Amino acid sequence: MLSRFPAVTRHLCLAALLVAGPALALELPLPPPGEDVVGQVRVIKAKYEDTFADIGTANDLGYLEMIAANPGVDPWLPGAGTEIVLPTRYILPPGPREGIVINLAEYRLYYYPKGQNVVHTFPLGIGREGWGSPIANTKITAKTPNPTWTPPASIRAEHAADGDILPAVVPAGPDNPLGPFKFTLGVPGYLIHGSNKKFGIGMRTSHGCFRMLNNNVLELSKMVPVGTPVRIMNEPYKFGISAGKVYLEAHTPLDDHGDPSVVDKHTAVINALLKRDDLANNLRMNWDMVRDVVAAEDGMPVEIAVPAAAGAPAPVVSSIPAELQ
Repeated sequence: MLSRFPAVTRHLCLAALLVAGPALALELPLPPPGEDVVGQVRVIKAKYEDTFADIGTANDLGYLEMIAANPGVDPWLPGAGTEIVLPTRYILPPGPREGIVINLAEYRLYYYPKGQNVVHTFPLGIGREGWGSPIANTKITAKTPNPTWTPPASIRAEHAADGDILPAVVPAGPDNPLGPFKFTLGVPGYLIHGSNKKFGIGMRTSHGCFRMLNNNVLELSKMVPVGTPVRIMNEPYKFGISAGKVYLEAHTPLDDHGDPSVVDKHTAVINALLKRDDLANNLRMNWDMVRDVVAAEDGMPVEIAVPAAAGAPAPVVSSIPAELQ
């Protein structure tokens, strides 16, 4: 079953590859203190009529993360019986586990309900070329069910150039691009909201706001109070610990405007490692595996190191291969 997966994916534990049952909302128990990995990778068999968009919608996954996890599979016609990887295992984003955390590079939102030992995670559409989503620390300032939409002048001009004349105000309803609910952010002009289009969740399709599947935004609306902190980051490389092993999860880097980045990927991954004070000086690193993970960018945690034995030298920083520095 694993032979068609990229080399990096074959290192996933077989026990984590399970045939999926009915789709469940991605509410995951938090790991023990000092650990960072939640969820598990699953595998399903496609039906004849399935597309990646359909499978993603049913499993709270975005379109691009489905493609990254299933290289070589036709996203529009996978074919009956084709094994489809559902990348529902995650390294939690770095930083405090509180409120809402959005990672642009993942096209994904994490919500940590106060006083509960769980995390909810949902796919997002983010800003497309020329309309980048912000990187910021902000908060939810308002919640609005059945919102109307007042298109900004810039968006009305863009549509008018294509012969599509937008009204000054779009009423609530099935044709409203904000969907059934919106959260207003403290960053002026930016929202978390639903959508009148399923396609585009988990892609760069918005004018900078964060789009969610309508069932997801309605679920979130019941949990998130006004005042909830929102931390928006852009972290393509996440390191985490699980059961004494160290994992790396790699996504295609985006620049500060949300566009695909030409950043030196190896330098970026080393910098991400060095930010983890609990890891950077206490590892036995498999650098070949690091290269494989960075090259694959399949968005799934892969074991890349184990902590050094007690009392052993900590050679990680000094042993970084020259080509990765």
